Amino acid sequence: MSVLGTLTRRVGHHRWFGAAARMLVPADRIVGRLTKGRVVALGLIPSLVITTTGRRSGKPRSNPLLYVPDGDAYVVVGSNWGQTHQPGWAMNLLADPTAEVDVRGRRVPVRAELATGAERDRLWQLLVTEWPAYRTYVQRAGGREIRVFRLVPTGRGGPGAPPPAG
Repeated sequence: MSVLGTLTRRVGHHRWFGAAARMLVPADRIVGRLTKGRVVALGLIPSLVITTTGRRSGKPRSNPLLYVPDGDAYVVVGSNWGQTHQPGWAMNLLADPTAEVDVRGRRVPVRAELATGAERDRLWQLLVTEWPAYRTYVQRAGGREIRVFRLVPTGRGGPGAPPPAG
């Protein structure tokens, strides 16, 4: 892990970091789009861009997210930086679990599974190992359920797939 990546994980617990990071999300979306998903979150943490279908608009909605691999799937969390409301992308997945992720330049169609019970606990441990600040986000979220999703590829292209040619 890079020095900058280690530093980012350390300051991720601070409230100012969440506020600053939220302001950078639009720029992160642009960088992700321009690099075709190869660079997200400045390459500091394992990240993907998820594209869901807006539950009200029906339009595609893209958001950069941290992920952890779990076998052939990607695990993401609806922390919303510890805000008290659910992120829109998570609500979109509940309405329509089909989505697409861009990971390191690979576009992968996925189906979201909301994790519950022991499976959620197992996946949560993977997530907080990668980004310890999620524990702080739970406290800030004011008691709202922070949802954990397992994104299962519906075709080829899970975390263990080879990178695209070119």
